[in-house]
Amino acid sequence: MQPEKNPFVAVDTGQEFQQVIGFGGAFTEASAFLFAHLAPDKQEEVLQAYFHPERGIGYSLGRTHMNSCDFSLGSYSCDDVRGDVELKYFNIERDRRYIIPMIKAALAVKGGPIKMLISPWSPPAWMKTNEQMCHGGKLKEEYRATWALFYAKFIKAYEAAGIPIWALTVQNEPAAKQTWESCLYTAEEERDFVRDYLGPTLAREGLGDKKIFAWDHNRDLLYERAKVILGDEKAASYVSGMAFHWYSGGHFEEVRKTHETFPDKELLFTEGCIELGMKLGQWDRGERYAHNMIGDFTNGANGWLDWNLILDPAGGPNHVANFCDAPVVADPVANRVYYQSSYYYIGHFSKYVKPGARRVNCTCTDRRLEAVAFKNPDQTVAVIVFNPTDEECRFQLAINGQAGMMSSPSHSITTYLWGA
Repeated sequence: MQPEKNPFVAVDTGQEFQQVIGFGGAFTEASAFLFAHLAPDKQEEVLQAYFHPERGIGYSLGRTHMNSCDFSLGSYSCDDVRGDVELKYFNIERDRRYIIPMIKAALAVKGGPIKMLISPWSPPAWMKTNEQMCHGGKLKEEYRATWALFYAKFIKAYEAAGIPIWALTVQNEPAAKQTWESCLYTAEEERDFVRDYLGPTLAREGLGDKKIFAWDHNRDLLYERAKVILGDEKAASYVSGMAFHWYSGGHFEEVRKTHETFPDKELLFTEGCIELGMKLGQWDRGERYAHNMIGDFTNGANGWLDWNLILDPAGGPNHVANFCDAPVVADPVANRVYYQSSYYYIGHFSKYVKPGARRVNCTCTDRRLEAVAFKNPDQTVAVIVFNPTDEECRFQLAINGQAGMMSSPSHSITTYLWGA
């Protein structure tokens, strides 16, 4: 690809767009189990690397699963007592072993709040049409009220354990029948469940301030799902926004269309990872993150959550052998921690773009480069330039009329800070 003549990246901080919620990753049982089996000094290293605002990359968001997911040590729910419609036997005792201690340790390192998001992969087996947590199935109609109460019980139990909950998604990947924990909803079923059960139940239980994000699946169908759910006035009154993943490819136009059609709703990227196992040191894995993050924020996203915080060198543990990559790799046997390129690429956003920042206008005329810019609450400006090519790219960086020549090395990402 030939470069443009005299290419430039121009930033105009007078043109502001959506506000940034923050960045983060997921406290899965797999990650928490590995964390628990690291030596204390390595545990502290991982937490500092992710959550410390100066010594690390300043994560401010977190996600965890309600009931088990593929990155659990096995299938379980918080109430496996068949027919317990009042949830008298509900408990989070399993989470107290690994997940809750890791979240609380992260909160201590952060020294401030982490906005926690909860997502269910499946209701208990006894609430489902297929009588199992895995392989899809649907929520039985007679248990819709009980399942809505389940969210409230989970939120209250976590908050009683010292972990405030900021938001929830209705269902992880509701259009996918997986070999692991999954539950299917059509757009209309998800809309009706939120409108008639989940939203009213949270309000009745004193949890009406918790944000609800719908969809929580791939970008390619984001707009179609949003039209059905946010197009219903009553359902939309309970829904703060839409959540999405990257496993269907780019489709950034779906983010843009959703943002333009529903500008008062937030768009949250809630999961992405490199699938099919771990490959230590592979540089293009970080590049995939940069491309997706720039694409999402340029088109209206408000926040971005990676998947597992840490995994082992095999890409697990995972109870259905759905092994994946993670930005930080932990080997409890050798007591070693490895940092993938994805960790550093994410850090170019999460460390320098603060919660409350606003995306600002950024024009890039060199088609070899991708760029996005933000204005932080303290008025500093962060400009992120990504070069996925084999060429060094020289360009003029102009911020509010002040300009200088810059160089972007091949296969690099650079964050330029202005006004610091």
